[in-house]
Amino acid sequence: MRTFFSSESVTEGHPDKVCDQISDALLDALLQSDPSSRAAIETTCCTEFVHVMGEVTTKADVDYEAVIRKTIAAIGYTRDEYLFTDKTRVIVTLHTQSPDIALGVDREGAGDQGMMFGYATNETEEYLPLAFTLAHRLTSALTEARESGILPYLRPDGKSQVTVQYDDGKITRVDTVVLSAQHDEDVPLEKLRSDLLEKVIRKVIPSSLLDEETKYYINPTGRFVLGGPAADTGLTGRKIIADTYGGYAHHGGGAFSGKDATKVDRSAAYAARNAAKTIVAAGAADICEIQLAYAIGVKDPVSVHVDTFGTGKLSEEEITSFVRSNWDLSPKGIITEFRLTEPCYQGLSRTGHFRNPASSWEQVSEEKTARLKALLR
Repeated sequence: MRTFFSSESVTEGHPDKVCDQISDALLDALLQSDPSSRAAIETTCCTEFVHVMGEVTTKADVDYEAVIRKTIAAIGYTRDEYLFTDKTRVIVTLHTQSPDIALGVDREGAGDQGMMFGYATNETEEYLPLAFTLAHRLTSALTEARESGILPYLRPDGKSQVTVQYDDGKITRVDTVVLSAQHDEDVPLEKLRSDLLEKVIRKVIPSSLLDEETKYYINPTGRFVLGGPAADTGLTGRKIIADTYGGYAHHGGGAFSGKDATKVDRSAAYAARNAAKTIVAAGAADICEIQLAYAIGVKDPVSVHVDTFGTGKLSEEEITSFVRSNWDLSPKGIITEFRLTEPCYQGLSRTGHFRNPASSWEQVSEEKTARLKALLR
């Protein structure tokens, strides 16, 4: 049976990603001074305007406006012609966390109800789906080409999408590549398309996956000069699928950026990813999805669900029992195991939450892996 699956990614200059980075840069600044800070920071931006709002409870003294402007400049929005720069108008309206929510968290319970999913597959060395991995590599290559000066006419905004073909469940080829890159006005379209094909797409996607039938849509509208927040209003958390698994896995709906780790939207999603990755890395399944569900103010998850999509070497009941026995899935336990009070979040909102091998939740425990392998014997 032949099937196709597509995943997308966006660059750090995409308007929604600008907002994610601002929210997480502010969270990092808070945690740097006060690791016990609690935050739920939302950002929206448009032409020459940034508005940061939400809840913050902290002892830290942070110059919010300075952090916001520094973040925008680091992304690359420094030229007046972009109509959105580090000199743009900034409004900050933050207030303290609701005491009713704080009451549950103070008892070491979850900061909210909800369900979070972790996923892993052995399709790639990152334990992520291939289409999703390639889409991310394309946007990373766009950024590298812009920042290094290889393609100096590129601007910060950009998007990618990759469609992978499966035959009888096995990857056979890349069927379609979509790549859109913001650019200076004077670059000829033919040069832009040729450069992106040769210096980005063919650099990233293995030639063994491309063939004469592969379709390329490079800046398909023919023009992408005005981009970023000046072209499309941005909002924190609107790229949750690009932040997670590219549509291959379920999603509970909660975004990550701007939230401290008492919010299980973030921390439990990281823990579930670590558990799923451990299951696959140990060879207990080729694919694993784990759902965790919480009630506000309650310490332990109300449910743990494992699905190996028929690829498990152990029963799903056995794997569920292993997860419950080997991970402390309380908010405090997750925060402690993965060191989630350390400022580490801005970079994740730029490059992806499950792609940095240095992230604590991306590191598979040898001890847990050994225990699981023992069950397989």
